[in-house]
Amino acid sequence: MLYTLIQTPTNAAQAMANDESVEKSLSIIELITSGGLAGQLIIAILFVLLIIACYIYFERLFAIKAASKVDSNFMNQIKDHVSNGKIEAAQLLCVQLNTPVSRLIGKGITRIGKPLADINTAIENAGRLEIYGLEKNISILATISGAAPMIGFLGTVVGMILAIFELANSGGTIQMDVLAGGLYTAMTTTVGGLIVGIVAYIAYNHLVVRTDKVVYQMEANSLEFLDHLNEPT
Repeated sequence: MLYTLIQTPTNAAQAMANDESVEKSLSIIELITSGGLAGQLIIAILFVLLIIACYIYFERLFAIKAASKVDSNFMNQIKDHVSNGKIEAAQLLCVQLNTPVSRLIGKGITRIGKPLADINTAIENAGRLEIYGLEKNISILATISGAAPMIGFLGTVVGMILAIFELANSGGTIQMDVLAGGLYTAMTTTVGGLIVGIVAYIAYNHLVVRTDKVVYQMEANSLEFLDHLNEPT
């Protein structure tokens, strides 16, 4: 009998310890839905911005990668054609390659016979158009990288307002279940906004670096072409 009385409290203590050791898990979907309508709306906006940022990044990345492909023998062939007076063959080669570099050189070839300053101006104007094409929609990434955290902070303010409103309606009694909805809205939108902003910021800077490499490539080949035209025959 004494053993039974001792064992019963022990079992009860073990049961309480087991209950305390069980941690409540919360999935991402449950975390988002717990923020109420305001939190879900802001998260939805951030999700759309994330999709737009990812689409622009990969679309521009593939376009820039394709634009950076230039045959290492391209300029040697252009020089040979120009030196031998085969202007049409040089133009055909530029059309077949169809890259920013080849289009710049092709624009310069169409001006052969005119003053070197005019050829240089034509190449520079064509270069501005090519750079504009390479940087298409990249500025949207910069906008998203700045706007997403601000939208997240807006959700934080909305969440805190909801929490204070619920607290005021509860008669000043602090109850975590009453404050939970507003706090979930505040925290989830902040995290979501920062994640989208960081992704867009990294994507923007990576595309800027890749674009600068293509621009440098265009400038180097254009200078090589102009130097070849300036060589004494």
